[in-house]
Amino acid sequence: MTEESPIRRIVAGYDGDGKSIITMDGSAQNRNVRAHGTVSTVIWGTDETPCEIWSDEDFGARDNVVQPPPRGSWFRIVEFPAGGPGRMHRTDTVDYVICMAGEIDMEMDDGLTIHMKTGDVMVQQGTNHSWINRGDVTSRIAFGLLDGKTAPNGDMAGPGAQDLTPLWDLPEDGAP
Repeated sequence: MTEESPIRRIVAGYDGDGKSIITMDGSAQNRNVRAHGTVSTVIWGTDETPCEIWSDEDFGARDNVVQPPPRGSWFRIVEFPAGGPGRMHRTDTVDYVICMAGEIDMEMDDGLTIHMKTGDVMVQQGTNHSWINRGDVTSRIAFGLLDGKTAPNGDMAGPGAQDLTPLWDLPEDGAP
């Protein structure tokens, strides 16, 4: 899926006279191939809420990191290859999750597994979870991450979880 159907990113904005225009239209280029072939593509991000809506900056060209900045957000598409292993993790974010193509399982730290199919949506409120593609085709999932407050117990990683940030730097084979 990653080669056959690149992600088209269209950004609407304003010209110098304040008229609505399309400022960007093309394949999203901010892609990061992670361990086991998972591909994360940043579409857009914000630094704060309320956010600046008139800038010429390409907010999709920023560093491809997991956690949005304080009061910020990320919108990314992640492609999970079939058979790739999941990793228990959590972030201090509220995540809006949309299964765009394929199917994927979200496994929680208590072992509960929720199966998502194309068109299903989920709201993830900073809980421990793992994404596992048990199917035979790549899954394409859209994630909108909004910065959140740290859990009441102050435990960012939680039992059995790990911070996802270092995974961005793992080699293709996933070895630390």
